[in-house]
Amino acid sequence: MSELTWLSTRELAAEIAVGRISAREALADHLARIDEVNPAINAIVTLDAEAAEASAAAADDAHARGGSLGLLHGVPMTHKDTHDTAGMRSTHGSPLWADRVPAADSVIIARLKAAGVITTGKSNVPEFAAGSHTFNPVFGTTVNPYDTTKSASGSSGGVGAALAAGIQASGDGSDMGGSLRTPGSFNNVVGFRPSHGRIPKLAPDNPHAWLGQSGFMARTVSDIALLMQAGCGPATGAPWEIGEPGSVFDLPEFRLGAVYQPELSGIRVGFSPDFGSQIPVEAEVAAIVSAAAEVFAGLGAEVTEDVPNLEDADEVFRTQRAYDFAMVFEEMVEAGGRAQMKKSLVDNIDAGLALTAADVRSKDAARVRLGAELWKYFETCDVFVTTTSQVLPFDAELEYPTEINGEPMADYLSWMRAATLISATGCPAVSVPAGFSESGLPVGIQIVAAPGRDVELMRIAHAFEAVTEHHLRHPQL
Repeated sequence: MSELTWLSTRELAAEIAVGRISAREALADHLARIDEVNPAINAIVTLDAEAAEASAAAADDAHARGGSLGLLHGVPMTHKDTHDTAGMRSTHGSPLWADRVPAADSVIIARLKAAGVITTGKSNVPEFAAGSHTFNPVFGTTVNPYDTTKSASGSSGGVGAALAAGIQASGDGSDMGGSLRTPGSFNNVVGFRPSHGRIPKLAPDNPHAWLGQSGFMARTVSDIALLMQAGCGPATGAPWEIGEPGSVFDLPEFRLGAVYQPELSGIRVGFSPDFGSQIPVEAEVAAIVSAAAEVFAGLGAEVTEDVPNLEDADEVFRTQRAYDFAMVFEEMVEAGGRAQMKKSLVDNIDAGLALTAADVRSKDAARVRLGAELWKYFETCDVFVTTTSQVLPFDAELEYPTEINGEPMADYLSWMRAATLISATGCPAVSVPAGFSESGLPVGIQIVAAPGRDVELMRIAHAFEAVTEHHLRHPQL
């Protein structure tokens, strides 16, 4: 195994910046690792080595000429297949778009490239990112590097599996109902869903959509902060944005060589593995998550059993998701695409098309109430900590878990309420590795902060990671 395999993105970028490693060498290692492990996990589904090699050569030439380099100069990276990459196939895991090649990059991809990333390919997703298990009729199923009979989750499952397997140290993803956080939990990596507006949205996407957010996954919180430096900040034409530049994530404790003593005195943590008995959680998952309370207490935080009132969250999430799906897919369905879509996706679209004005008004009123409850909660608690996933990584042959602790799941969204309830709040949330089951499967904790408090959230997650070091346990592939 190459000595580069388990370097962080910060470390690799630093080695390239000082000339100890060339962009060509970093790319060769990246491509070799894909050849070595991808046949077992099916995480990377599109690869353009020739174009990447040309980009790496240009990056080395730019380095030789001197001048300033981007934060991620020469770092090779695959991208989530639901993020458009100019000139590279972007299928969204659908046979309807199996040969689609966009002309322009998504905002998050454009910003990564501007920071110096070498684009190498695309990672697998569920069909149109619907569902938290990565399988589709174009590329098949992505499996978990810790146990290749298990799910890598989704919809950023290809990204999560690639990180866990040592293909790359960080990558881009997106999260509507847990699609960064749940794969983070399943693959023992960090998945960060930012506040609305941190990474702005531009047309032709719906720039007003708030439920789904682009974000990042990485093997460390520090690397998440580095990618946020590159990826967030204002954009011309964005109607919703947080005006702070990416540099707000450039904290001293995240930098290489920093002397860091993790400490959370003065931080008040609301803690519950099951949202105060509101959701079913597998016993082994609950036990691992419960142990995290002692970690926060040991860091000096005050740990309470305070839980936010989320009784309106289900309505907000389900109605808004259905509405968003109808907005995106109505024309595709009406043009005959229904027959080539999986049933669960069609059901979501149909639910959106069936919404009435009364349904939308009710959802908006519920969102107002939910927001008021969250602001009240965060007046007394700095963060809420809970489970990321209600289950361990499940059999990859299943579409989704149909029961938890004997309780039947009504549909493919029900088993992931630990994530969807938080999505409805609009709060930034991060999943951080928290331990392993007896069979060696990863479990994550979810840390949630008030909207806009993304930087403080990163600091708290970093402290937990620093004293637990669960992220250092890699799979044996």
